[in-house]
Amino acid sequence: MRVPDLIEKKRDGLEHSAGEIRFLVSGYTAGEIPDYQIAAWLMAVYLRGMTARETAALTQAMAESGDLLDLSSLERTVDKHSTGGVGDKTSLVLTPMLAALGLTVAKMSGRGLAHTGGTIDKLESIPGWSPELDDTAFLRQAREIGLALVGQSKNLAPADGLLYALRDVTATVDSIPLIASSIMSKKLASGAHTIVLDVKVGAGAFMKDLESGRRLARAMVEIGQHSGRNVRALLTDMDTPLGHMAGNSLEVIEALATLRGEGPQDLLELCLELAREALLAYGFSEDEARARPLEVIRSGAALAKFRDFVAAQGGDPGYVDDVSKFNVAEGRLEVRASHGGYLVELDALEVGRAVLALGGGRERKGEPIDHGVGVEVLKKVGERVQTGDVLARVYHREGRGLETAEMMLARALKVGEEAVKAPPLVLDRVF
Repeated sequence: MRVPDLIEKKRDGLEHSAGEIRFLVSGYTAGEIPDYQIAAWLMAVYLRGMTARETAALTQAMAESGDLLDLSSLERTVDKHSTGGVGDKTSLVLTPMLAALGLTVAKMSGRGLAHTGGTIDKLESIPGWSPELDDTAFLRQAREIGLALVGQSKNLAPADGLLYALRDVTATVDSIPLIASSIMSKKLASGAHTIVLDVKVGAGAFMKDLESGRRLARAMVEIGQHSGRNVRALLTDMDTPLGHMAGNSLEVIEALATLRGEGPQDLLELCLELAREALLAYGFSEDEARARPLEVIRSGAALAKFRDFVAAQGGDPGYVDDVSKFNVAEGRLEVRASHGGYLVELDALEVGRAVLALGGGRERKGEPIDHGVGVEVLKKVGERVQTGDVLARVYHREGRGLETAEMMLARALKVGEEAVKAPPLVLDRVF
């Protein structure tokens, strides 16, 4: 095979065979095909698109470019992936719920970048908790507790990292087949049989509108079908932050409140819906899938799973029962309403950028972050506002980034005279 012939084939809108795609991916990963040829091929893909078969073949080739986790010794494995948002602490609530429901979550999670948070960063707010487990300990913990989360330290889908770096500098990031294969290659390499996807849509998400979110969800579900996995997707609103808290320690505190049955309604609703999808995938009845997730919250079983999980990975379980232990920044600034009315807009992207300005996120991989800073939103879209009401509270460390964060929150929070209806949380389902 010759690379120029394959570039020409895709340029002309023709379909690649699985073998041709493997040739391109393996050759580039091995350093045998230069950047400029793959860059030309990526642009052809961006302009011409890919069929479902091509996208599945690309995903499989990327997954097979590195290590493949073998979870075959575990029963009823499930993985969950969110495309990223603000205040999205869903994994902290959902994964112990799934474990308490008898499913097995053995997954790799990432760190935050830019305005989106990362599950590993949030869990590291608990002193002692470590994302590092060797293979034996990882599988043993998943088998015994039903829940093990580690960082993406393994050589999982290295082709994805190489291709993404090239896409980033060649204006080919925004391509549904390339986005879908990037996400799903790591999910396939991670080994779970069932994958539940939370595709965020709105101001604080990568997918800004519902139709593009649907296209991405369908592409990822189709990859699962071609690869023998059970993949289900929810499209959920990210015009506004999820819950009230944004910032690492603050989000863990809110997740723990939710596991105690005391958290915000939108966060609980989303976790219940995602858990329902996982149970339906494993053959539970509709009635069971709706009732049982709430039961493990009310009984305390999900909270107990989270406590066991924290202790198993070296964390101090005392933080689970006493959230006053968390190192939350002592500085406070309140953003108040200058006039009455209704909250008509709460821009998730600006809230996320405010947390970033305070030091709670990172612009580049590897940068240190302050786990204790963040933003608490006290009013949600559609709620009545009186003059002087506190709309948001900023948790800052000695004023770092405070002026910028305050300016961003002023843009994020808009009060109007006429009431508006809050958008639904779950916008669509794809399976």
